[in-house]
Amino acid sequence: MTKPLPVDGGVRRARPSDAPAVGLVQAEVFRDAYADVLPAEVVATFEPQAFAATWRRSLESPPAGVWTLLVATAGTQVAGTASVGPSQDPDADPLAAELHLLAVHPQARRMGHGSRLLNAAVDVLGEAGATSLAAWVLTTQDELRAFLQAAGFAPDGAHRERVVSPDGTTAREVRLVVAIEGR
Repeated sequence: MTKPLPVDGGVRRARPSDAPAVGLVQAEVFRDAYADVLPAEVVATFEPQAFAATWRRSLESPPAGVWTLLVATAGTQVAGTASVGPSQDPDADPLAAELHLLAVHPQARRMGHGSRLLNAAVDVLGEAGATSLAAWVLTTQDELRAFLQAAGFAPDGAHRERVVSPDGTTAREVRLVVAIEGR
């Protein structure tokens, strides 16, 4: 992407042909989000092709359950992506869902793509019977945490230390949760 993206987009379920664009968005967002948290050699592995290959496999052979990859579009380009599915937390209610990825390309931020993705994710999960949505956020991700909290998410007191380097260095994540019922 070389110029700012138009806002005239929507949100839809991703297709296998979207994998390269999703990989690009994820790589750009992860490089930015983790540059100050992860060692440079780890950040250097965030390559669009690697992410794209994983997403293509997942889209061609989706896992069982309510796993969904959504894309926000701006014109014909993918501007952002969100991945949701069942919560992976051992303490989660069976009807709890998790926001595994919410990424909007840096050139497409503050144009409503993140809000549209989040609303579409809640709609998909609500239709599937989920009652809550959780997101794990690094304590250093102030912008993402503020965005989610403005959307109604709140910390529930859970936290974890995620190993972020080969030497065992960790980074703290907090869990934010929002109820889906009645939305």
